[in-house]
Amino acid sequence: MKLMFLGAAHEVTGSCHYIEACGKSILLDCGMEQGRDTYENQEIPVPASAIDYVFLSHAHIDHSGLLPLLYKNGFRGEIYATEATTDLCRIMLLDSAHIQEFEAQWRNRKAKRAGTTPFEPLYTTEEASAVASLFHASDYETEIPVTEGIKIRFTDVGHLLGSSSIEIWLTEGEITKKIVFSGDIGNLNQPIIHDPRYTAEADYVIMESTYGDRLHNPPPDYVLELARHIQETFDRGGNLVIPAFAVGRTQEMLYFIREIKERSLIKNHENFKVYVDSPLAIEATKIFTENRMDCYDTKAMELVKSGINPLEFSGLVTAVTPEDSQAINFDKAPKVIISASGMCEAGRIRHHLKHNLWRKESTILFVGYQAMGTLGRIIVEGATEVRLFGETITVNAHIEQLAGVSGHADKKGLLNWINHFEPKPEKVFVVHGDDLVADEFARCLKEDYQLQSVGPYSGACYDLATGILLAEGVKIPVKLKEYPQQKGVSSGAKRAMYLADRLDLANQRLTRIINQNKGGANKDMEQLLKQLEEFADRLEQ
Repeated sequence: MKLMFLGAAHEVTGSCHYIEACGKSILLDCGMEQGRDTYENQEIPVPASAIDYVFLSHAHIDHSGLLPLLYKNGFRGEIYATEATTDLCRIMLLDSAHIQEFEAQWRNRKAKRAGTTPFEPLYTTEEASAVASLFHASDYETEIPVTEGIKIRFTDVGHLLGSSSIEIWLTEGEITKKIVFSGDIGNLNQPIIHDPRYTAEADYVIMESTYGDRLHNPPPDYVLELARHIQETFDRGGNLVIPAFAVGRTQEMLYFIREIKERSLIKNHENFKVYVDSPLAIEATKIFTENRMDCYDTKAMELVKSGINPLEFSGLVTAVTPEDSQAINFDKAPKVIISASGMCEAGRIRHHLKHNLWRKESTILFVGYQAMGTLGRIIVEGATEVRLFGETITVNAHIEQLAGVSGHADKKGLLNWINHFEPKPEKVFVVHGDDLVADEFARCLKEDYQLQSVGPYSGACYDLATGILLAEGVKIPVKLKEYPQQKGVSSGAKRAMYLADRLDLANQRLTRIINQNKGGANKDMEQLLKQLEEFADRLEQ
């Protein structure tokens, strides 16, 4: 009975963990790394053909994106997931394969000119379609007998349509151990889907820590805040461009805009158009509608029962073909453009950035997490120019963030989730967090809540029957990090580096607030100046 950590160990993306029990080999998630890659992941310890099962927490690519590669390498086992996750993976993995093939074509055109070796896509659309046939769609809150000695149950964890934490019971002889894998824990009061539901018992818990070092700001009235950005942008004659994840965040924006239109919150532009320029987002929106009975929260269901589709309204235009997408640029009227990818790393959003970043009238509104190293993160942190399609584009547009919109629980939400376990688990494994964040959250659990916790590195392996560490994880940097992680660095020094990083981020945030207020109304600038001076005076005393 072994548990090995492979991906999302001291990193946020690439979720993948390996269990060996009852003569079976099991993966918890099989995700793709996105954004900055900090450490080299260890390989799955058995061939892909020897994997019997994958238990999948949800459909996001950093949790599911390497399933087609697993298939390509020989996997023919069974994938267990919720019904909505199964539906979403069918379209998301196919979309990911299209991206792999497109990138391969682009690289091979360059390789041919340079006379270098052809580039092979990570996987193909055929492999993405084939792996979809291995899914077993499962209901929430139902114990599923996978095979002798192994059963599982999915619990709605409120992160994405179909997302789940997974309870896993393993029995070998007289020993039974229960592992709970959190998946990604959702934020409270998200539109459309349920709040996270909790689990009561576990021997071992594997939990995410994406926001394990910070609290979300109190959420604004999303409808009024989004309406304000739309109104201000349209009054300047610009476009509001929203880079949004095709699954989850796009549907939330549609949900808010439907209410904005229903309440007539936009003046002098009442019939404005909203373009959804992402074939994947369009297909995902259909899946949201199809899964409404199992996954919608009470408020969304009240709309459905009254005959209202929460995700549709007048002026909504979907762009499916490349020609549809290109036509958006010929519409000179102020408009909202929602396009993927949410971190601006690929997809049609990059074309809309090219056409709008240089325009001082336009607004780029970020509504989701931007991983380190992504184009979205670079823009949010104040870049004055970026490279797109071989061109240098000056950033003149208003760069804004819709505060509080996050699909992930903050530190308070994570603590609330783990503190529902009674009695306390034998050990908590902290994963799916940036390097120092994972350490910080594990320290918090241990020192403040007396939970035996550890942030394992890739390759760490535990005997679940005894709780004994069988192998230390390894931390091999992919490239030189901002923070050297030599073995000689003390925990105090690591915490000092972590706090210095947080202070740098706070400085960047404060600078952005100041710049956004320059040129505003005199009374607003005077009020901000007064607040800053009073705060500085207190610190200097």
